[in-house]
Amino acid sequence: MTETVQSTTDVVALAEALIACPSVTPATGMVFDCLEAQLAPLGFAVHRAISGEAPDGPVENLFAIRKGPEGSRHFAFAGHLDVVPPGEGWSSGAFAPEVRGELLYGRGAVDMKGSIAAMVAAAAQIPAEAGTISFVITGDEEGPARYGTLALIEHMRAVGEIPDLCLVGEPTSVHRLGDMMKIGRRGSVNIWLEVAGVQGHVAYPHLADNPIPRLVAMLAELDALLLDEGTDWFQASNLEVTDLTVGNPATNVIPAKASARISIRFNDLHTGESLAARVTEIAERHGGSARPVISGEAFLTEPGDFSALLAGAIRAETGVEPELSTSGGTSDARFLKDLSPVIEFGLCNATMHKRDEAVAIADLEALVKIYRRVTEAALSV
Repeated sequence: MTETVQSTTDVVALAEALIACPSVTPATGMVFDCLEAQLAPLGFAVHRAISGEAPDGPVENLFAIRKGPEGSRHFAFAGHLDVVPPGEGWSSGAFAPEVRGELLYGRGAVDMKGSIAAMVAAAAQIPAEAGTISFVITGDEEGPARYGTLALIEHMRAVGEIPDLCLVGEPTSVHRLGDMMKIGRRGSVNIWLEVAGVQGHVAYPHLADNPIPRLVAMLAELDALLLDEGTDWFQASNLEVTDLTVGNPATNVIPAKASARISIRFNDLHTGESLAARVTEIAERHGGSARPVISGEAFLTEPGDFSALLAGAIRAETGVEPELSTSGGTSDARFLKDLSPVIEFGLCNATMHKRDEAVAIADLEALVKIYRRVTEAALSV
């Protein structure tokens, strides 16, 4: 199979080869070998490194670059080779890619080995003298993401390879290829809450201190918060209670503590730190504590030259006018935006993370053409 992959730029063959490498997050080894075998014959210098330790590591990452003439522009493709666990009940093997009719099935076909295959096929069609092209590929986007793209950014800064523009191949299309690109994302912060009490017998409440009413009051205040009403480009921020735990097996015991967890997805009117401070103040006022973990900040790549280039490429190949959106969850674009302007665009997302994940072969082939167009346009600016 390796020889076939090395000698072809057929996007279906490239995608099949990547899908055939099991790579449940965090991905290492075989799937990176496969991608390196696809890129090296195209003139890319490939750097691979493993970062981090348990429990969130180790994570393998890949940075590949094919340099253009001195002073030429630098366009980066970014994405991830790790996938979510396949689960049960597939019609065929999750890591045994299979073409049935007009669809290619396999875990990662949409999210996002199909997009990475399209990036490789597009890069193969662009001459080296057009400019510098790089691949920023992690094995830990679907996981904690502590040692993935962040480590790649450190490497790129260390070697002085900062792109002018970066395109992330997340599956952003909704109903048909090209109908949506992501020019920003909301931020994310998860906060663990705890109220300590004094354990005691329910018949003698004066000798105990029940933490549950205080936690309930805290959660009621948090749930009632109106963080904002949205902006021109972002939907309203939302706070959701995602866990509530007492863990008390006894019916006649007042528990010693009660805990909960909340998740806030927020727009660019806030920062993770400001929201964490606000929640902490409320928690402490109710006699509790808060432990925030900020997963990423909100960002917006203002509509302009980059989005116009990408929209033009999409329109030329599909006839579709893409919606510029900031909806959905987080992605590694939340880190890459610190390097350069970043936009996400990729395949239809209807089957991502689902059983029998599948991509339309026609969409894969069209995505190659879109990626080629936008890369050539970005390098020629």
